Amino acid sequence: MNVYCGIDWAEGHHDIALVDQDGAVLAALRIDDDAAGYRRLLDLLADHGDSAEAPIPVALETSHGLLVAALRTGHREVFAINPLAAARYRERHAVSRKKSDPGDALVLANILRTDRHAHRPLPADSELAKAIAVLARAQQDAVWSRQQISNQVRSLLREYYPVALQAFLVRQGGLTRPETRAVLAIAPTPGHAARLSVAQVRAALKRAGRVRSIDAEAERIKAALRTDQARHPALVEAAMGTQLLALLGQLDAACKAADDLAAAVEAHFPQHPDAEILLSFPGLGVQLGARVLAEVGDDRSRFADARALKAYAGSAPITRASGKKRYVGRRFVKNNRLNAAGYLWAFAALNASPGANAHYRHRRDTGDWHAQAQRHLFNRLLGQLYYCLHTRQHFDEHAAFAPPPATLTLAA
Repeated sequence: MNVYCGIDWAEGHHDIALVDQDGAVLAALRIDDDAAGYRRLLDLLADHGDSAEAPIPVALETSHGLLVAALRTGHREVFAINPLAAARYRERHAVSRKKSDPGDALVLANILRTDRHAHRPLPADSELAKAIAVLARAQQDAVWSRQQISNQVRSLLREYYPVALQAFLVRQGGLTRPETRAVLAIAPTPGHAARLSVAQVRAALKRAGRVRSIDAEAERIKAALRTDQARHPALVEAAMGTQLLALLGQLDAACKAADDLAAAVEAHFPQHPDAEILLSFPGLGVQLGARVLAEVGDDRSRFADARALKAYAGSAPITRASGKKRYVGRRFVKNNRLNAAGYLWAFAALNASPGANAHYRHRRDTGDWHAQAQRHLFNRLLGQLYYCLHTRQHFDEHAAFAPPPATLTLAA
């Protein structure tokens, strides 16, 4: 007898429903979100025939957490159902739009009973791939947080301290550079900058780790910060300086987190068997390669073909057709992390690969905007990555961007 399990996930408890192939409810249970609750769930599944040879499939509305880790022991298939899709299924059973946690668990179980073939289980990635995914996503979040706080610092400096922006934005890294943060910490207002000595700036640069051209840089910074500018009243300026120091504390923490996580990614990513293949692609370094691996995974059965991977990444266009109307445009439902990494990958590939650059220029010449040409290049690189991962081959520039037959004929 086929049995299907649905779990309505919540923060403190979970509702479970088991149904058979005819839709009859075999069991309904509420468990706590702890180890004892997970054991009750596994015992309930075992009582209804769950075994290593014939595990009961489970559907729930999340793909993360300890509950999912407990369910993914062995070969059990776990399906993460999108909450929007689950809401549509709910309307098939209750047109009155009533809703309850036990009812939602029953809906999830029935999704597997009727439409299991239309949903994909969570990928069976290796433990190393899952660890890299945790680190790469955390590092990506830290970079985004660092940029957000940096933007807040920049906006604040424009309000009362514009000469600081002119002094530090000329250097690569801008406000996130250790020297910038060290100098702003001792001169958070124009008033402090007016009393700043070269020795103090020099000491701040040394604390930040600078070892070259310290004297010349200290003189440049002192002169730039003392440039004439309009100023707020003293109390207002002091208050803004206090706000800047608070933001600098957050920026220091974000920069340290990004650097520490980047070091952890650099230690783990090269250990993965797919790392050499990913790093053979133009534009992919350790950090970007780890982000791509984190979202693609190493379960080769996850994507049926290259088109599925492209749709998942959002690089492939989507077509909406009805009657005589037809629209082809970019995807909005996609893996946002992989899509963001893809634009960086395509941009970096322009200088690292002559073929990628020629492909991008061709798309621009045919009328694509910059973002469209980048997306098209990312789409092509993803197809090549799918092929290389399945055939265990490294990237080949000549095979990836071979000239079209017409060009070969003319050259001959």
